[in-house]
Amino acid sequence: MDHYAASSSANSNANDMMPPPPPPPPPPQPRRVWVRERSSEWWDRHNSPELPEAEFRRAFRMSRATFDFLCEVLAAAVARENTALRAAIPVRQRVAVCVWRLATGESLRLVSRRFGLGISTCHKIVLEVCAAIRHVLMQGMLAWPDPARAAAAAARFEAISGGITGMVGAMYTTHIPVTAPRENAAAYFNRRHTDRNQRTSYTVTLQGVVDPDGVFTDVCIGWPGSLADEQVLENSALYQRGNGGMLGGPYWIVGGAGYPLLDWLLVPYVQENLTLEQLTFNERAATAAAVAREAFRRLKGRWGCLRQRTEVKQQDLPLVIGVCCVLHNLCEMRQEEMGEELQGFGLEDHEMVCENVGVRSARAAQARDAIAHALVHGPAA
Repeated sequence: MDHYAASSSANSNANDMMPPPPPPPPPPQPRRVWVRERSSEWWDRHNSPELPEAEFRRAFRMSRATFDFLCEVLAAAVARENTALRAAIPVRQRVAVCVWRLATGESLRLVSRRFGLGISTCHKIVLEVCAAIRHVLMQGMLAWPDPARAAAAAARFEAISGGITGMVGAMYTTHIPVTAPRENAAAYFNRRHTDRNQRTSYTVTLQGVVDPDGVFTDVCIGWPGSLADEQVLENSALYQRGNGGMLGGPYWIVGGAGYPLLDWLLVPYVQENLTLEQLTFNERAATAAAVAREAFRRLKGRWGCLRQRTEVKQQDLPLVIGVCCVLHNLCEMRQEEMGEELQGFGLEDHEMVCENVGVRSARAAQARDAIAHALVHGPAA
């Protein structure tokens, strides 16, 4: 027997019993990410040019023209690139998510359903678009008036007040409800709101100065709601600038009885048994100060997130509130009308008389007396 041949035959039988070699691996496939299908029917409808203008304005608190302008100026800052995993969310949709959230104060869960996006995606978009608005628009749209604008504002306020000269702004402080902070909650406890609403209330403050058109020229945001208006003012940059003579000229800001009389801040007389001159001054000054109150009413009426407890984290509140002020200015500058459904909103702030009613500035007291005298008897010869 040929052992070699016998061996070869055995090997052949063994090979017949072995499994065939595995097939070569398939070529690599592009990575796929599972994305939950969500309906964007609401957004598709509101983004359609066929949607009536009135319905668009009711949803976003501004006309299509102003919304288009906003998208145009923010495009470079908010646009994102497509990736291999998914298409980028368009600029218009990103801006709409932010504006809708600010306008309605709707929860992120409901916003995500409305726009067909994830909750975390909506949260991220709101903060990113707010940051873009602050970066692109705030410096130009929320600024102290230059000399020409200050002179024009003084002339307008003189006409509004019926004769008080030198006023370039009207000031007001409002409270914005928040959830109880984890730290130092007592500082944010608002006793006046709690007593009125019969439920525990925590707030932060927004102090603002507006021009005769109700456009914000200065804001101070975020001080705890337990502080009085006077205390908020004393903690603001405006207070430092005003006391340092850096408001651009011998001008006044007019405010209510919750503020102190200063060399640059006119407030009403608060003592009893007022004279005719003092009563006349209070009436005329209140007419000018009402410009600020009306501006805040429109601000809160237009941006519903400022009227209810918000999901916004405490560290993000100054950004979000400041952006609401910028968007308010944008709408006022472009003469956007407020819908009838927003007109009935009223402010619920309780103005308190300044606790420190003593005269801080003899010069300011003399100037106020001279203004009051001139309103009744005419300017001194």
